[in-house]
Amino acid sequence: MAGRRIMDADEIRRAVTRMFHEILERNHGADELLLAGIRTRGVPLAQRLARHIQDSENAAVPVGRLDINLYRDDLSERPRLRIRPTTMPADVTGRTVVLVDDVLYTGRTVRAAMDAISDLGRPLRIQVAALVDRGHRELPIRADFVGKNIPTRQMELVRVRFCETDGVDDVSILERGAP
Repeated sequence: MAGRRIMDADEIRRAVTRMFHEILERNHGADELLLAGIRTRGVPLAQRLARHIQDSENAAVPVGRLDINLYRDDLSERPRLRIRPTTMPADVTGRTVVLVDDVLYTGRTVRAAMDAISDLGRPLRIQVAALVDRGHRELPIRADFVGKNIPTRQMELVRVRFCETDGVDDVSILERGAP
């Protein structure tokens, strides 16, 4: 699928580096942090952030994998959703949970993720980290940590690819319906 590339591997690396520093600064270190990657591409992003924190602070931050499909408000419109397990390596209660996703768009995925986390316990606080914030919010949700703000039109798609899932690191804007 051809598209207009807006971030290459180096730009993604720099954005992730900036994001992990902001997470540590806002939370005064890594104590009681839990990163919850929203499947699919939020997971490798959360793992990258955790590796940076480990290298910087010598503190292991648990990384969970969150499947929000059963919490979606459009579940009836998606009859063939693939449900994958949610795994949290630590209890969310009393922790700062950082929901990590590749793209923040309408806010509906984050709302579903907040519901999923709330079913697992009562976190001290929930924060949101997104590699790309493309705007067009339908819900009053914002990211606490953003790699890059990208103005888009609603008919466009933002495609994030990571080496871990796609064999390459890049972010592109595609036209809906483009091959």
